[in-house]
Amino acid sequence: MGIEGIKTIGYPAAYKTGAQKKSPASTDFEQQKSHTVNNPKKTYTVYLKTDDMLYAGGNGTGLSFYIKYAPDSTAEDPIVTAKGVDEDGNAFERTIHINKINPKNATLVEMRALEAYLDVDKNGGLSSLPPDCGQMGLNDRANFMDMFRKQIRDMGILKEQQLVSYYQYSMQMYQDFLDRNEKEFRYGNKPGRQYFYL
Repeated sequence: MGIEGIKTIGYPAAYKTGAQKKSPASTDFEQQKSHTVNNPKKTYTVYLKTDDMLYAGGNGTGLSFYIKYAPDSTAEDPIVTAKGVDEDGNAFERTIHINKINPKNATLVEMRALEAYLDVDKNGGLSSLPPDCGQMGLNDRANFMDMFRKQIRDMGILKEQQLVSYYQYSMQMYQDFLDRNEKEFRYGNKPGRQYFYL
């Protein structure tokens, strides 16, 4: 007599009842069990925000960090330090000059630093950033302005006008930052020279 099991990719779906003999399915299960025992589940580090932190959090990859102002930070050159663990559980520390962040080519850590520095309204949630950044690792870079445009378009298709307005507001905060930095570079430091912000 055959009994249908749960169908999973790579494993037989039918099992026979009767004599207890090792089948290919049980061999696969034992290999899977052995693999799990030898490779324990991933652990996550969570930083709780304190008064001296600008940000504490992470994402679903296991990336977790906090951000504080660096001791040598000034109003003209705001500098922050990000410390935490990457998606593989390795400790990291980064020094970030806020004025050098480019939302068109930034890491998640840089954008969290910029979000905190600009004090972008999070609309009662945890983030002003698009949900697509939820799977970014420590060194992954993305064009967050394009991510905002995609999120605005998607929310428009779903007729979620309140979310469209919110993401437009958030995107505008980062665009204003880009525009201000470009203007200061063009007219403050190198007049007449084209500015390309990396």
